[in-house]
Amino acid sequence: MKITNKPILLVEDDQVDIMTVMRAMKELRITNPVVNLENGEEALKYLRDPDSAKPCIILLDLNMPIMNGIEFLQVAKHDAQLKRIPVVVLTTSEEQQDKVNSFDLGVAGYMAKPVDYRRFVEVMRSIDAYWTISEMPQ
Repeated sequence: MKITNKPILLVEDDQVDIMTVMRAMKELRITNPVVNLENGEEALKYLRDPDSAKPCIILLDLNMPIMNGIEFLQVAKHDAQLKRIPVVVLTTSEEQQDKVNSFDLGVAGYMAKPVDYRRFVEVMRSIDAYWTISEMPQ
C-alpha cells in the first residue's frame, strides 16, 4: 500500500483477526507499519493526536465494544481533518443495513472477511493493489 510508507490503521478487537491480517500483509510483502486499535474511540483519539502519523488507509471492523465501526464512521466522516482518509470495512457482518450505512457514511469499500485464509489473502491483495495505484489528495 506504500504511499510513502504511511501507517495502516487497523481498527479491530479480535486477536485472531488481527493475526490473520498481519500474516496476510507479511505474505503480500506490505511493509507499511500497522497501528492496531481495538475500537472506534481509540481510533479517533489516535487520529486526532497531532503527534500520530496519519494513516494511508483505515481497515475497520464494525463489531467492536465501546464504539463500533458505524459509530466511528459517523464521527470520522463528518470531521474535516479525517473524512478524506479512505476507510475499507473489513468485517464478518453480512447485514445489508451495515453495508448501506457504511456506504452512506462514505466508505471506500466493504469486504466480508472470508473464513478461508487463502481467500482472505486474496481480499487483502485486492485492497493493496487498488490503494497502491489510487491517486490520493495530499
